[in-house]
Amino acid sequence: MRLRNIPGATEEIAQSKYCIHDAQQYKGNWSNFWGNNHPIHIEVGMGKGQFIMDLAKLHPDINYIGIEKYSSVLLRGLQKMEIEPLDNVRFIRMDAEYICDFFGENDVDRIYLNFSDPWPKDRHARRRLTSHQFLERYDTFLISDGHIEFKTDNDGLFQFSLDEANESETWHIDAHTWDLHNDQAMCEGNVMTEYEKKFSEMGHPIHKMILSRS
Repeated sequence: MRLRNIPGATEEIAQSKYCIHDAQQYKGNWSNFWGNNHPIHIEVGMGKGQFIMDLAKLHPDINYIGIEKYSSVLLRGLQKMEIEPLDNVRFIRMDAEYICDFFGENDVDRIYLNFSDPWPKDRHARRRLTSHQFLERYDTFLISDGHIEFKTDNDGLFQFSLDEANESETWHIDAHTWDLHNDQAMCEGNVMTEYEKKFSEMGHPIHKMILSRS
């Protein structure tokens, strides 16, 4: 899907108090930014931010960071925050490829990957957020008992993700389902993303996988 460029989005993001503009300085010590020692959960590829904001409302004792590459998409999240500010949510505009520049050892307690770009061409496999290259990145900053939650409606991406995890010596699949909304155990407490609601209403089954260290 082609993203529509919104004039002025970059400038609005640069001025927003809900974006972390100097995030690299907090690598290894994010408590200095938050002013507390609450767990930190991140969503890589947060889109318009509805999922992470809904989680933040449910869990005020957790700090949430939404990461988004595209300014025009991130702007929508900022507009939501202007309407309903949340103290435990902040955003970073960046390419996930450079995520290790922002988070150090034990900085993050949980990672959410929701409806990520499938990068369907084989030559782009390393760009998929569940590729072994990205799993190696997450390993450098996720706490030892932390885990990754991944949701998608894309069959090919989900099978690829299962294969990458199964081939890993570091990661273990704790649970997975090809039809989340008809899996009572895995759907308990599920918070839907905007894409999830849209795709499920179209009759697409939602797939989910939870990973932890082996």
